[in-house]
Amino acid sequence: MRLSRPSRWRPRGLRARLLVAFVLVTVLGAAVAAWSSAGSASTALVNSTQQRVSAALAGQINASAPQLTYPPDQDALDRLRTAVGPNALVTYRNLRSEGGADLATDALRAAVRTQQRLVAERITVDGTPWLVLGTPVMITVPDGARTPSGIEVYSAHDLTGIEQQIDGLTTTAGSTAGVALPLAVVLALLAARSVLRPVRELRDTARRLTEGDLDARSPPQGADELAQLTASINEMAESVQTSMTAMHRMQSDARRFAADVSHELRTPLSTLTAVMEVLATAAGGMEPDVRESAQLAITETHRLVRLVEDLMEVSRFDAGTAQLRIEEVDVVTAVRDCLRARGWTEQVELTAEQDIVLGLDRRRLDVIVANLVGNALRHGAPPVRVRVSADAAQVRIEVTDRGPGLSEEALPQVFERFYKADAARTRTPGSGLGLAIALENARLHGGSLTAENAEGGARFVLRLPRAGEGR
Repeated sequence: MRLSRPSRWRPRGLRARLLVAFVLVTVLGAAVAAWSSAGSASTALVNSTQQRVSAALAGQINASAPQLTYPPDQDALDRLRTAVGPNALVTYRNLRSEGGADLATDALRAAVRTQQRLVAERITVDGTPWLVLGTPVMITVPDGARTPSGIEVYSAHDLTGIEQQIDGLTTTAGSTAGVALPLAVVLALLAARSVLRPVRELRDTARRLTEGDLDARSPPQGADELAQLTASINEMAESVQTSMTAMHRMQSDARRFAADVSHELRTPLSTLTAVMEVLATAAGGMEPDVRESAQLAITETHRLVRLVEDLMEVSRFDAGTAQLRIEEVDVVTAVRDCLRARGWTEQVELTAEQDIVLGLDRRRLDVIVANLVGNALRHGAPPVRVRVSADAAQVRIEVTDRGPGLSEEALPQVFERFYKADAARTRTPGSGLGLAIALENARLHGGSLTAENAEGGARFVLRLPRAGEGR
């Protein structure tokens, strides 16, 4: 069993990160300042106490030194110890004063003898802090020089009161940092609100632009980086709006032009078609060269008629005027009729389930199937197969062939208008709009049309929903 590592909580969102960062910086700053102040005050308190005690010890020794005899005896050491205080010790070579407390360490004794001056040391004995002072007693000779007498005085002073004061300062420092927390939260909320307001406005503007509202803008506020970003986004939106407006205008003009041209060509093409029919009837009695030219004219006229019809159909899709004429249709029968009407029954293998009835536009289904099968016959290789199947959700019409298939470059563009994967096919009978029209008809039914390579050839799959047909 694989155990996953617990995920660490991390603030999500810019507001949360700003709040956390601001609060941490404020609280840490307050804590550092408070602890620094407490440390400075503690050091000053200890130094002041040490100076005061040292001065008092020096005064006591100076007051008692003139009454001492040199070399001192035991009584002299005891008198000096009594004058210094209860927690004191006076030594002279091997002599030691009676009573008092001996808290001096060997290191302190060595420092006093070596440096011949007052030395202080802080120690802790049984949990009690002490300040221990050690100093030599100096003798002033007639010429004013001072020499050590060999007498050493050690005095200990309880620092419990001082430590309590330091603990109080530490507690105050912690309380100060705690008091700064709610204030830091309030300040962070205010700062985040002022910083994030323009960010939210930019977000809303970007969302509106994404939804297609090209008039969306955010008014710049102030002269900081956010204001500059807002101005840049407004300039970008203005540029996009200008480009989109120009593109839509060009697309509209192109669609209107195609629709107008197609409409205007219908009448002369009808006349030309009638002439071509007469010409086809009379072609049998023509000379071979003339007959070949007549056949070419007839073929190109039919191709032009097909192109105009496809352009008009595309124009209806673009204008949104294409409509479905829904009726109950036996899909298998409709596909079989499409193949029979074009003489493809011998070239195409139809595999179908029986009794597949669906509400759809029969004419548009015929257009889809004819375009898919015609494309397979022109550009694929036999056998061309059409398979009709259905389930509870949809009806599938699958057209496959065993040709070279679709190239990787052609697959994403195969349904684009006028797209032809092979430049050599520019004179094929198709208009280059067949697959695009088939896709639009599939979408009009609420279905889909996809292309892929399978079984050594191309495969097109039309999917039509059983429920909610059409737009």
